[in-house]
Amino acid sequence: MSPSFLSPLFSRLRRSLLIAAVTGLGLSAPLQAEPISLVMASTTSTEQSGLFAHLLPVFTAKTGITVKVVALGTGQALDMARRGDADLVFVHDRAAEDKFVEQGWGLGRRDVMYNDFVLVGPSTDPAGVKGKDVAAALGKLAAGKDAFISRGDKSGTHAAELRYWKLAGIDVAASKPAGYRECGCGMGPALNIASSSAAYALTDRGTWLNFKNRGDLTVLVEGDQRLFNPYGVIVVNPAKHPHVKQAAAQAFADWVVSAEGQATIASYKIGGEPLFFPNAGR
Repeated sequence: MSPSFLSPLFSRLRRSLLIAAVTGLGLSAPLQAEPISLVMASTTSTEQSGLFAHLLPVFTAKTGITVKVVALGTGQALDMARRGDADLVFVHDRAAEDKFVEQGWGLGRRDVMYNDFVLVGPSTDPAGVKGKDVAAALGKLAAGKDAFISRGDKSGTHAAELRYWKLAGIDVAASKPAGYRECGCGMGPALNIASSSAAYALTDRGTWLNFKNRGDLTVLVEGDQRLFNPYGVIVVNPAKHPHVKQAAAQAFADWVVSAEGQATIASYKIGGEPLFFPNAGR
């Protein structure tokens, strides 16, 4: 959807909200519209990567709509939306997202962007995991006693990690490797723990590039196609929660997949390296 199409859409949205406010108060004279805001349940990876600090001011400047981000693991973000405490979600666990929509909680999922996961660990790599095969790397970690920090928080990253352990033939729910530790925390805190304890961890690349406390940690496993990490946006279904601000949420969903929104995502870089790659409509 092009920016030229979106501009009249946002103008109509602001006019409609102003008319509704006037009518609701029984006034005929013009008055200043109340600020429009919405709540977006999203992930710690999008928040801690710095993407929203780059992206949301552009959206607000264009539309006048402010966005309050509640950064959680993807599972918690979807649960928040199920409770009716968010107007839309912006997350990265495709299976969980599809289930959310199939159960009627969301109006439909739209591709927004992707990056990838990487396995980081001490530069000396005592477990010898360095390479491109994430399953082989986790198999080596399971065979030894080197520390691995899991988020353990039902996030998109945690869900991906559990899939990779299964690919390695390991069910961590039934029998955790000797060095396996769960922090029940976001991506940034998990990396801080790994950095301070010379441990391994799975992280999305965006958070890693924005992470300042690396210590001796370095990227050891990358490039495996199974490490692909897509993000999607979903407007919460007002049939489930009538108070949801559907119009404002839809305005964001439309904008973030528009040419302008996609270009804004692509322009976010650290040290010249992009953190996310737009893929709406591909």
